Amino acid sequence: MGGNAVNPVSIFHLPVNGEGEQCSNVMQVLNLSGKSIVVIGGTTGLGFSAARCFVKCGARVVVVGRDPVHVSAARKSFGRAARVFAGDAIDPATATKAVELAVEEFGHLDGLYHVAGGSGRPWGDGPMHKMTDEGWHKTLEWNLSTVMYSNRAALQRFLAQGRGGSILNLGSVLAEAPSPVHFTVHAYTAAKSAIVGLSKSIAASYAEQNIRCNVIEPSVMDTPMGKRAMSDKAIMKVVRARQPLDGGRVGQPTDVDGAAAYFMSDASKFTTGQVLAVDGGWCLA
Repeated sequence: MGGNAVNPVSIFHLPVNGEGEQCSNVMQVLNLSGKSIVVIGGTTGLGFSAARCFVKCGARVVVVGRDPVHVSAARKSFGRAARVFAGDAIDPATATKAVELAVEEFGHLDGLYHVAGGSGRPWGDGPMHKMTDEGWHKTLEWNLSTVMYSNRAALQRFLAQGRGGSILNLGSVLAEAPSPVHFTVHAYTAAKSAIVGLSKSIAASYAEQNIRCNVIEPSVMDTPMGKRAMSDKAIMKVVRARQPLDGGRVGQPTDVDGAAAYFMSDASKFTTGQVLAVDGGWCLA
């Protein structure tokens, strides 16, 4: 190497500070200062963790959750940087209210992260030959129709503002790599697969307006939805084999924060229509 060689560590030094170090590292690279972001499904699990990270990276957020108890806890946690309210994503008016609140409180909308959704097992989702009509319709309503409602509301605002914006939808690795053992939820998988098609279609249709739309696909995570898997030794054996990174483990919500912050930031201004699996290797195993 010649005398002009540059040590990349001197340019991109990411200090480790103990508690909260993952978000702190993200903050060094991804600046969300001045951004106004709506998180649908942001009072628990992946949504809460991402909203917390957005705030630490400088953003102001509007967070929506269904459970009033979680909404109250989130409101205390986020403080003045967030506006948190209880609403059901299945109601089309909820997303509209969230977008309007972001504009009213923060002046504009820069990003939408749609996390709301979950297992349809309680209604009868499962293997196709056992699926109930209610299981099919309820699962699609919760996991797909809600995405349409929120994405539509965000797009309408972005177009009215004329300044572009970023939409990020939460998918699932089951859309790319279904598991025939323990994870046979065919309505849920269909909904998450449809999110990919919808997001790519949005990305193609609105790219000229600088509106981006991308998808994150997590694997089994330590969230309320992941508790069923985490409480079953047989399922956990499969999970450890399918997610071999970092010793083979269940993912943590903070494992997804960096990807979510990237898609909400200007660092992704030339990225749209993409699907990023944050899965510990699930799609490869």
